[in-house]
Amino acid sequence: MKILKIIHGYPPLYNAGSEVYSQSICEELSKKHEITVFTREENPYEQDFKIRTEKRKENLIIHFVNKRIDKDNYKNENIDKKFAEIIRKNKPDVAHIGHLNHLSTGIVDELWKQNIPVIFTLHDFWLMCPRGQFLQRNYEQKKYYQLCEKQNNEKCAINCYNHYFSGQKTDYERDKAYWSKWIKTRMDETESIIGKIDMFIAPSKYLMNRFINDFKIPKSRISYLDYGFPTHYLQLAENKANNTFTFGYIGTHIPSKGLNLLIKSFSKIEKKATLKIWGRTNGQSTIALKNMSKENKNKIQFCGEYINENLANEVFAKIDCIVVPSIWGENSPLVIHEAQACKIPVITANFGGMKEYVEHKKNGLLFEHRNENDLKLKMIFAIENTNKMQELGKKGYLFSENSEVPNIKEHCVELIKIYKFSL
Repeated sequence: MKILKIIHGYPPLYNAGSEVYSQSICEELSKKHEITVFTREENPYEQDFKIRTEKRKENLIIHFVNKRIDKDNYKNENIDKKFAEIIRKNKPDVAHIGHLNHLSTGIVDELWKQNIPVIFTLHDFWLMCPRGQFLQRNYEQKKYYQLCEKQNNEKCAINCYNHYFSGQKTDYERDKAYWSKWIKTRMDETESIIGKIDMFIAPSKYLMNRFINDFKIPKSRISYLDYGFPTHYLQLAENKANNTFTFGYIGTHIPSKGLNLLIKSFSKIEKKATLKIWGRTNGQSTIALKNMSKENKNKIQFCGEYINENLANEVFAKIDCIVVPSIWGENSPLVIHEAQACKIPVITANFGGMKEYVEHKKNGLLFEHRNENDLKLKMIFAIENTNKMQELGKKGYLFSENSEVPNIKEHCVELIKIYKFSL
């Protein structure tokens, strides 16, 4: 089968959850099928929309479209034209979209024109929230990064796009009206996609229900399927070599991930413990997080990036517990599954897809979402109950008889069934 995968970034250039998952399925599927990937890069020294092609494996070819300047736009005719040329030459049997942010919603139209069945995995809320996470920017407001329950054009303009306003009070109403209209146009566009997708896949029931109830995706065209993982490298070969209880964080250093919440909570703990932080640095955000950690620099360590294939023994072997403190409604965090594969207990928030994969005192601990003090209490419990935490970690993934997370091979078998059903 000729499968076209569309994703807004691909490792090693981009290593967030949707990109890592996309790489995992493409490498597995390429063992038996012909895989073409359409993705982006941001090369400041090359022409905009230039296509660069790279052959990673015998059956895995990647087309990178260059997009130097990346803003909140959502539909781009130049990208659509480049994409149309690729699918005319490649003639895929099926297309599997992972994300269109930073690319173009017009990609769906091009697939529609050429009668190519489309599968769409939902990794966040981008189709029904211009910012993707229902997390407000709240520019100029005292309370920033507030959660948003439902999309509203004027509310979006005021709370998420007012940093584009002129800054003059006399222009406020004009700017609000302009951006409210822009958001409406954008939402009309993403809503129009629904009828052109053969099947949506949601990796958490939380996300699936949000799209059914708030975005009106028909139940008949959305299904739940958790992520699959290359479990061959998620096996611990060694144990942590020190006696201090060690918490770990894995992920990007951006506000929505709640790393600042974790640092503040951990800094209030007087008991002997260590916090190790891994992940790609993010400019001034990482600098601010390091400054936040200065008074506890002996207890908080920034460990840099990691290679996924070495995740078990370079990361999980060095910690007693992983913490996932995201302040938005995370979908189905890969890090939770990866920790469970290595039998490492998880502390995460009682919200969104996070609480779907961690049950309190069954295979980890839940704290009240965005509550700094409650997170501190849960970490203190972990420090004081080392044996109990080890028992929770051994429970692993609760949705399989052997406590193992979904294997990438089995997962791709299910994907092929969905692909074939759409033909």
